[in-house]
This record gives sequence, structure tokens and C-alpha cells, in this order.
Amino acid sequence: MSGKVRTIILVTIAALALVVVPTAQGTGAQAARKKPTIGGYKHLVVIFEENHSFDNLYGGWGRVGAQTVNGLHKPKARRSQVDQAGHPITCLLQNDANLVTTSQTVTWLDGTTHPGALTPRCSGTTARGVAFDSHFTSSKPFRIPTYIKPADRTCAPPTVFAANGVQKGDPQGLPGGCTRDLVHRFYQEQYQLDHGRQDRYATGSDAVGLTVGRYRTRKLPVYRYLHSRKGPNYVVADHFFQGAFGGSFLNHQYLVAAQPPQWDTSQLAIPAGKNSVLDAAGFPNKNYPLYNPDPAVAYNDAVLTQSCGLPTTVSGFACGNYAVNTMQPSWAPSGGGSNVLPGINDVDPTKPFYETNIGDEMSAKHISWNWYAGGWDAAAAGHPDPLFQYHHQPLNYFQNYAPGMPGRAHLKDETAFFAAAHAGTLPKVSFVKPIGEENEHPGYASTHSGERHLVRLIKAALRGPDGKDTLVVVTYDEFGGQRDHMAPPGQGSHAGVAPADQFGPGTRIPALIIGGRFSHSGVDHGWHDTTSILATIERAYGLAPLSTRDARVSTLRSALMIGRRGHS
Repeated sequence: MSGKVRTIILVTIAALALVVVPTAQGTGAQAARKKPTIGGYKHLVVIFEENHSFDNLYGGWGRVGAQTVNGLHKPKARRSQVDQAGHPITCLLQNDANLVTTSQTVTWLDGTTHPGALTPRCSGTTARGVAFDSHFTSSKPFRIPTYIKPADRTCAPPTVFAANGVQKGDPQGLPGGCTRDLVHRFYQEQYQLDHGRQDRYATGSDAVGLTVGRYRTRKLPVYRYLHSRKGPNYVVADHFFQGAFGGSFLNHQYLVAAQPPQWDTSQLAIPAGKNSVLDAAGFPNKNYPLYNPDPAVAYNDAVLTQSCGLPTTVSGFACGNYAVNTMQPSWAPSGGGSNVLPGINDVDPTKPFYETNIGDEMSAKHISWNWYAGGWDAAAAGHPDPLFQYHHQPLNYFQNYAPGMPGRAHLKDETAFFAAAHAGTLPKVSFVKPIGEENEHPGYASTHSGERHLVRLIKAALRGPDGKDTLVVVTYDEFGGQRDHMAPPGQGSHAGVAPADQFGPGTRIPALIIGGRFSHSGVDHGWHDTTSILATIERAYGLAPLSTRDARVSTLRSALMIGRRGHS
């Protein structure tokens, strides 16, 4: 995958539909100036939430007007997960603190142990031969709120890590209905997708059965807001996929650069242990309950892709020195540690990997924009919130956005977004990233609390002086380790339906498009991924694509047309 790609695409009639060109007032022989917009909207607000698959949140959306959202009513959505040998799982192992049975024990935050709460209904054996029992006699989707309600005190304090979640009754638990976290990494997800069969999410996860849990869509704050008496018209994009396989770090890079960062070996040799080592199935980890590892493989679930050209290299999976799992920026604010990437994304044009991102391209064309992050000011000042996530700040990996560099002025606190929205001073493009407590990430955030904050953001964008001229795109960085029934482009029967490569797209994720002047609500069945946001910006403002992916992917034009005309 060449990082130098700058393919110029032909502008089609479909692409032109994104650009509305009103005529400016002029005098004498002065030519009227064209003012490009995104589908007639002067402002685009992209709200980037955390870690949920489409089925997990929106699977029960149902109908929007005359259209039906592709959700859990589909037969494929109710298919069982399979074990490593391909057999249906009929007794589903669970390890979330609130999903285990009375015969199992849970460790509270004070170190004491307590029995689980659920009645055993079936028994099974893990791939490693460990016997277990479970309350779940099927691996089909189950409703999380049946067991963990939004008000339950199952969230850990911000400075505490609870690997399997916080059991109801633990006196240190905080309200919010939190679950445990689920693995969401580059190679694991490809195994979970199982070539488009979507049936190995549980087997390829540290969170096993939680992978098929789902929320009650119509109880979610964003659903209730959109269907309230004064709720705006909206479009659900039900074929929208995360840009790359894996987790937040890489998918934030795809949001701003449409490709993975590459380690610059001219600046620093790759230390031992940074490249992944896979088994024949492409799996990198030997420690998951339902996965039986190959004893002949020296597994390494590392931050970089596997090395190329070695006896251990597994064909069909990305190789080279691409950063695909969580790494830290080289400068503040950064989590530091051994996963700092010195020199990555340097803007020196002699380097053999990409240097440009969407921020640089907009700045070069004098298109106003900002990245707004919850907790940014405190983190940049050296006293970050305990749940500020450094790897959710993708532009901070680029040298042009380091302290003292010109791009730094575009990195702002989320409070500045609310102020600009209320004052009518939003830039043309705004990216909004909530802080950890409010981003919906399983393990350390509450889904319902995060959605209430999401509604606040949408209302701020649409109710300010710029509201009628504002287009809001709400989506999630990635699937959070949770199952979805629809195969991504490039997987199974969906090979060739949309751009795909060895880096993605991955699992389907929730996506909403809300226009201040939408006259209709509907469902967009067009194929999109995270880089469709970049393509929309690029084609509206005449910017060069950043990679082959955003050069070829569809824009959000189809959603805009539905919002204006009601067709889907």
C-alpha cells in the first residue's frame, strides 16, 4: 500500500451534486465567486463516538417512513456463533461480572470475592478443556439491559480498571449500566469476521459471550430525541463500516488520513517485539478462553503488522511496519510508555510514507476547520482527566500539530465547540471527540450517559444561529469487539461491492446524517465507510484524495438526497 498515492479522480455528476454554488454579489466586470458547500450546507459537524457495532446499538431501529433499517429482524442476524472447529455454540461462556452464574465468583474492587447472580442453565467446555456453566443456552443476540440496566451501579471509578466489569452490589460501583470492555484489535477482528460469515466474534474475543449482546435501540437517548415532537429529520446509513480493522487508534487515523501510519525505519530501527506474529488462521493471541492456540507458534499480539518475507509470515494478511494497534503520540499530550512512535507521521517530504492529512489539505485551501476534544485544554496543560484518551487525538501524531507548530491552533477543547455553535461562529468543518466518560466506550463509559451527551452535541449544532446551514454526521470509530451480521466490503459475498484492501473496511457501525434543512427522514442503503466522510469533504472543496481508499469510496451524497427528497 503506497503512502504516496495522490490519485486525482474525474469529477462525476454524482460528485458535483455535493457542491452547491450560489452566486456572490459582484459589481462591474467582477466575476461572481463560487462558494462551495457540502450539499448546500455551509457547516459540517462530525461527531465521532466510541466502540459499538451497528447491531449492538441500532439493530432494533425498525422502520423509518417506508423503509426498514437492516437490523436484527434479518435471519442472518439471528445465526449462532461457532467455535474454533466451526460448530455452533449452544452454551455461551460469559465472563462479565453481571452475566456469570451463581457457581462462579466475581472479584469486587476491594479484592473480596462474591458469587455470580444468574442461574446456571447449561454446561460446556472451553477450547482448553476447562468446564464451565452458563445462563445463556444460545449464542444468538441477547439484550444487555435485561441483565444490566442503565441506572445500575456497574461502572468503575475513573482511576480504577475492572477487567471483567463491576458487579451490581459492589459499593464502589458508579451508576451508568457499564459492561466490561471487549477486545477490538486488528488481526482479531479479521478472524471474528470469518470471511464474511460474521460468526467468530465470541471465539476470537477475551469477552466471549458479551460480543453478541445488544441494547434496546428505541430506549436509547438519541433514538428518543430523533423521534420526539421537535426532533430533526435524519437519515440512518445502514451500510456504513469502520474504515479499518481493529481499534480506535487506527480508525482515528483513517478519519483524518485514510490510511495506516508506517514506522519510519530511517529515524529509528524497529525494536524487538513490535511486529505481530500470527498462526495459520491469522490469529495473534494465545490467551482467550475459547481459542486453542497452536503450540508451535510464538504468538505476538503487537502494535505493528507482521513482518514481510519471513518464514512466519502468513499470506493473505497485511505485513510490513504499519501501526495498527494502539500507539501513543511522540509529544504531549501523550500516554508515553513503550508504545510511543518517534518520527511517525513526520511532515518531512523526503520520508517514504504519507505526510498529509485532511487538516493540512483544508488549511492549504483556507477552509476553516477545527478538531474539538473533550478535556483537551486540561490534557495539553499537563493535568489530563483520568479518562482522557490520547490515542483518540489523531492529528496530534503529526508533527505539524505538535506544540509550537502551526497546526496546533486547530486542536481545541470541546467547550469551544459549544461556544462556537451557540455564537454562530462554527468553522466550515468541525470534528468533535467527547472525553472518555462521555464517549460510550464499553468498560469505562456508560452507553446511556454518553448518548445523552451526544444529544447535547447534536442540539448545540442544530439550534444555534448556524443550525439551518449545518450538516451533522454521527458515527463511531469502530465496533468495540461486538458482533454485526452484515459482512463488510471485501468479505464473503460482499467482495467487490465497495473499496476494500488488507486493512479494511471492518465491522458495520452506527451512522446518522442529520441536516438542518432535511425535510424527510429515511434509510440510506448505500455502501460507505469512515473515509466516506473525507471523500465528502474532498469532493465538495476540490481537495486531493489522501489515499486510494478515499479516492474510490462513495461520498455521503445518497444520504443528503434522501434527507432532501425522501427517496432511499
